[in-house]
Amino acid sequence: MTSILGISAFYHDSAAALVIDGQIVAAAQEERFSRIKHDASFPKQAVDACLQQAGLTIEQLDYVGFYEKPLLKFDRLLETYLSFAPSGIRSYLTAMPQWIGQKLRLRREIRRSLDDRFRRRLIFCEHHESHAASAFFPSPFEEAAIMTMDGVGEWATSSLGVGRGRSIELMQELRFPHSLGLLYSAFTYYTGFRVNSGEYKLMGLAPYGQPRYAQLIRDKLIRIRDDGSFTLDLSYFNYCQGLTMTSRRFHQLFGRGPRPMESRIETLDMDLAASIQEVTEEVVLKTAAHLHHKTGMSRLCLAGGVALNCVANGKLLRDGPFDELWIQPAAGDAGGALGVALLIWHELMQEPRRVTFPDAQAGSLLGPGFSPSDAASRLQTLGAVFETFDSEQQLAATVAEKLADGNVVGRFQGRMEFGPRALGNRSILGDPRSPKMQSVMNLKIKMRESFRPFAPIVLREYAQEFFDVPGDAESPYMLLVFPVADSHRCVAPDEENGANAGAPAPEALLERVNRQRSDIPAVTHVDYSARVQTVDSVRNPPLEMLLRKFHQRTGCPVLINTSFNVRGEPIVATPEDAYRCFMATDIDVLVVEKLVLLKAKQPHANRINTEQHLASFALD
Repeated sequence: MTSILGISAFYHDSAAALVIDGQIVAAAQEERFSRIKHDASFPKQAVDACLQQAGLTIEQLDYVGFYEKPLLKFDRLLETYLSFAPSGIRSYLTAMPQWIGQKLRLRREIRRSLDDRFRRRLIFCEHHESHAASAFFPSPFEEAAIMTMDGVGEWATSSLGVGRGRSIELMQELRFPHSLGLLYSAFTYYTGFRVNSGEYKLMGLAPYGQPRYAQLIRDKLIRIRDDGSFTLDLSYFNYCQGLTMTSRRFHQLFGRGPRPMESRIETLDMDLAASIQEVTEEVVLKTAAHLHHKTGMSRLCLAGGVALNCVANGKLLRDGPFDELWIQPAAGDAGGALGVALLIWHELMQEPRRVTFPDAQAGSLLGPGFSPSDAASRLQTLGAVFETFDSEQQLAATVAEKLADGNVVGRFQGRMEFGPRALGNRSILGDPRSPKMQSVMNLKIKMRESFRPFAPIVLREYAQEFFDVPGDAESPYMLLVFPVADSHRCVAPDEENGANAGAPAPEALLERVNRQRSDIPAVTHVDYSARVQTVDSVRNPPLEMLLRKFHQRTGCPVLINTSFNVRGEPIVATPEDAYRCFMATDIDVLVVEKLVLLKAKQPHANRINTEQHLASFALD
């Protein structure tokens, strides 16, 4: 037996992944355990969780891999600072102490963080190699083209290659400072969201605006070539030499400074979101067309932070040259931990790869789980009142009934998801037919911006009935956006001549959100789109059973699915986390494994004051 631990750490979204004899056994992000969103520290608790899942100790590990090469990254930082000197002195002084004290001594830091108990070989791979490995090796394809795009690794910001059998070859790359991920993050920053966590908010805001500035972006900020490669005009940006993303020239171009966080969203913000989304999609589609022409392959694997842009992914599937896509569910830096572990097994050890259907990601349900007895013991300690179900069928029928009656349900069941998306096991669920459900869940439960859409989960065989899903495509990891099918739409009064005919005034944003656009309004975005998750009995049988019971009761095979957390807090990881979130919000019912808790039956003394709960962490 060969056990390989992969680690991503010290930059963003630290994670650990364990591969044994080529099989993905466990993977988890550190933030879920530390309760620090996007925790970048060494993933010690995630490592412990992975080892516990496999029943291994640190001493039993054969290899430990790190997802990038720190010396190459340091080379890029030094060269960048020298190129912009002396203007980059503040950024240099901010970054260097951590590099000198920790990041240049990563071998020592990793061994020390593993309690000096790991004595065998440490392996470092390049950042985009780890992304490529995480995309291809778990995919169901014997061979495929590979495209990775993100902010920046060591030098590469995007890479193109191919995977065949157990081998990956990266053939082409775009290098820093020209980066699609950093361009998108610059607009994230400028429109008032947090870089490295608010990009999906910018994507969700885009349908409210018009791409009025797309051509200006092409004329001034980015020169896009026919093959999808591009150059940025760096005079508009500040990320090379400063502590912000955009420069004074950028602000002058669009007529104001960055929007302060938590301030009112303006029409400019909506239009810029729509504009940079259009430009991003152009780059993705042109790059994919070039890769297809270069490789002649019909299948494509994606990873890197840009691969989390599910709107661009949906357009790539519908309008791009590839017949099939497979996207790594943990496409960002966390997935690099999985990538390096698989790279060691297949490339370094030259072990063969067995293609698995539907894929080797196991539904991305790779984190820790809890037995019903353990969950009951933990909840009893908190004074919780619950009913226990022995039958999975009876449990699913009861929860489906609660959902059909309009209750919001927190579901904590099975192993925790790996990646940024809750896929049903650490989710808040609701009835998508309710016109009020989106605003109720956003404002009273999630405590987040009102414009944010919710995602639908749908039984696999009904996906094409409710959504315009091309061919027989599936979307098990909530990484593709599809239009709601015409047969389920209803036209909003002022949109009879086409959706988004004009950008709304900022004060009309909430009114626009609450208009009913379909018979599943709570999961239909302003442009009639939805970020779809298809559910099947192979990847997640209990969730599939719940959906089927809901369908039998209501005739609707769709539910709302949003992550089980409130704004600013990581997704819940333990029964205690779930109970605290349940008691601090307007969630009506909590399911923890085979236990069902009703809010009305909980002791009044146990109710957690929402403001007090929210004060325990920083809102983003």
